[in-house]
Amino acid sequence: MKLAVITDEISQDLEHALRVMGEYGVRGAELRGLWNVNIADIDDATARRAKKLLEAHGVQVCSIASPFYKCDLFEEGGEAKGPMHLATPRDLSEQMDMLHRCIDLAHFFETPIIRVFSFWKRGELTPEIEQRIVDAFAEPVQLAEQEGVTLVLENEHSCYLGTGAEVARVVQAVGSPHLRVCWDPGNALCAGETPYPDGYEAVREWMTHMHVKDGIIEGGQVRFVIVGEGAIDYAGQFDALQRDGYTGWISLETHARIDGDAERASRLCLQALRQWIKE
Repeated sequence: MKLAVITDEISQDLEHALRVMGEYGVRGAELRGLWNVNIADIDDATARRAKKLLEAHGVQVCSIASPFYKCDLFEEGGEAKGPMHLATPRDLSEQMDMLHRCIDLAHFFETPIIRVFSFWKRGELTPEIEQRIVDAFAEPVQLAEQEGVTLVLENEHSCYLGTGAEVARVVQAVGSPHLRVCWDPGNALCAGETPYPDGYEAVREWMTHMHVKDGIIEGGQVRFVIVGEGAIDYAGQFDALQRDGYTGWISLETHARIDGDAERASRLCLQALRQWIKE
């Protein structure tokens, strides 16, 4: 297991985020927001600036945290059902162009992994909608195969596939090594699944990447907290990862805030993660 951070969970200033990561020996960066611009929208000059800083700090990019398929499953546009993290809203017809850009960035930053989603949730997930999601990945997966990258489908509670069981079914149905799972126990908790062992048992065969955040259920809602202080059995989860020989990245996506301070929360989470992750 290798520890990474989604850098904008510490700061939109990549240089500052990298300095903080260096204090904790973190050598992996997942790129989502850079200087208040979403990764899918950065220009070439910003990409070069970021790469220069990453190389100076000896940090490897582990994933492009794209907003691909954070849109409606049908052509009609609608209000976003979840956070966009500065990304420009795009309809379904615009998604492939954006994926091409993210693949170019993946090549530029020398990472094979691009995080993707499963469309805004507009009602219940039905077998018909699930099949439509499977079909919607045919073209992206073909492109990923041609370009030598892997799309990792994140379970996201604001999208149709919020649980480990749901993303595992779709990835299995697509049946390509170029579509795998980005396992997020925190999102599974928000979707009503028991992250460990239930969600993990569903995804472990298909898992190539992982996000980490923790939460407490209060009044039917999840409040994000420091990793290890919430409802998710991370001790059991990390023991299982060790047992199963997981060698991929563990990417901190704090979401917790201490008096509104994301960096402080990220620092405490990194301290906590060190008890489980020994590279």
